[in-house]
Amino acid sequence: MVTIMNHVSQTIEQYIDGILAAQPHLAKLGRWPIIYNRHLDHDSVPILSGGGSGHEPAHAGFVGDGMLSAAIYGELFVPPKPEAILKAIRFLDQGKGVFIIIKNFEADIASFQTAIHTARQEGHNIKYIISHDDISVEPKQQFAMRHRGLAGTILLHKILGAAAKNGASLTELEALAFEVATETATIGFATKSASLPGTQQPLFALNNNQISFGIGIHGEEGYRQVDFHSSEQLAIEIMNKLHIKFHWQEGQHFILLVNNLGTATDLEQGIFLNDMHQLLELEGLQLPFIKNGKFMTSLDMTGISVTLCRLKSQSWLTYLQAPTNAYAW
Repeated sequence: MVTIMNHVSQTIEQYIDGILAAQPHLAKLGRWPIIYNRHLDHDSVPILSGGGSGHEPAHAGFVGDGMLSAAIYGELFVPPKPEAILKAIRFLDQGKGVFIIIKNFEADIASFQTAIHTARQEGHNIKYIISHDDISVEPKQQFAMRHRGLAGTILLHKILGAAAKNGASLTELEALAFEVATETATIGFATKSASLPGTQQPLFALNNNQISFGIGIHGEEGYRQVDFHSSEQLAIEIMNKLHIKFHWQEGQHFILLVNNLGTATDLEQGIFLNDMHQLLELEGLQLPFIKNGKFMTSLDMTGISVTLCRLKSQSWLTYLQAPTNAYAW
């Protein structure tokens, strides 16, 4: 399989340069793999997020007014290095501290916490949230919940970014982040595994006409593989898992985000969204905000994830609807 790139060692640098050419509101911090908003509002608490590459448009696509202040990159499926995270914190902190959104992967947490520890010793006021929206299970560990950070992380980017722009303090952002994160759940499926650039082997085996439910964004296989029958049956499986998580009642309000994991076609995603929408409406749920697109991918994986967030406050909806120039939102 052909992957359009040059030398692997230059992948992140060249990707960032390409993004900057098309997005004049973004800039790169020196030689570091850090993209920031040129028009930072120093009256607001800055928000930083990031992770390994391979999930584009996350996270650079969510840097902009009313969203992330900066995004930081690591190598393919590898978290940013602590020294780079520390550099971003030092740059962003203009006296109001920094709020950080971290996806729940062991390596990511270790890298960010190392940087946060050093930053706090230097006097920086840092608060953070660990995004843990994944509700799939690990079949090899007695079906323990995985709790990885998936596409629901993007809702944190938007809600917290708009709240910061609206004047929320660091402490207020921490409380809001905890509320949103605990009301957010994501689960997805794949019809084709991701493959690392330049390789022919998928990251997990999947026979033709099969679906893997509960996959991860680093090429992790799901908890169950079944033969494909229809988009509607996929939607039923996903809805049932979300129902187990939320135990919703008729009339409750939810945010719905449907995310392309890489190479599903717009046609497929639109059909699947229609099925999910109809099923959730039959459950009696109110869906005042629906977002459909490509937000957090896993290279060339063909699949879709579904995120629901129970709307506990009208302000969350206001923040989601607030304007931003972040190009991937």
